[in-house]
Amino acid sequence: MPSAITIDDQDVLLAIDLQADFMPGGALAVEGGHTIVPLINALARRFACVAVTQDWHPAGHASFASVHEGAAPFQSKRLAYGDQTLWPDHCVQGTAGAELHPDFALDAAFLILRKGMHPGLDSYSAFVEADGKTTTGLAALLKARGVKRIFACGLATDYCVAFSALDARAAGFETFIIEDACRAIDANNSLDAAWARMNAAEVWRIQSRELLD
Repeated sequence: MPSAITIDDQDVLLAIDLQADFMPGGALAVEGGHTIVPLINALARRFACVAVTQDWHPAGHASFASVHEGAAPFQSKRLAYGDQTLWPDHCVQGTAGAELHPDFALDAAFLILRKGMHPGLDSYSAFVEADGKTTTGLAALLKARGVKRIFACGLATDYCVAFSALDARAAGFETFIIEDACRAIDANNSLDAAWARMNAAEVWRIQSRELLD
């Protein structure tokens, strides 16, 4: 990892899923999720290129426990593309729970990428959906804009942030997780497991002070 980090026009800040349903009181709340919004706003001011993701599920999405008879949230079910954790209904298109946090400085973003829109297919990653082959087009777009490095933050560290970071590395980007600008679910050792995968892939773990100082 480089000893000093200087942001330039080949870098992108990727702010992941800062939505009401992932905030305290939401359908799939991440503890302390709201506390990172001011920090991410400060980080966004350092970047010429900011991209945002937004979970955007149709009603009755395959990842919702409510659509599977006898299933409960957080159980796992085998779907056509593999094992899927079943979630409470969340981030349903057009609902208040899908809205981005009202204090998030959205005007800094050049892109809002909506994911998880296919009714039968989940998408944790900003780059590749849960079948491992359906792309969102984000990698191609960023490469067309000359991006070389991705700095990821948001919710949740051990799910959408981690999956996005791993797929960014697989797409050839140097990738950083801004650890203190993320919050995790951390269920059943999921956070340690995610960091182990990211460490093995050479996803760099940094703190916001390394970009803001």
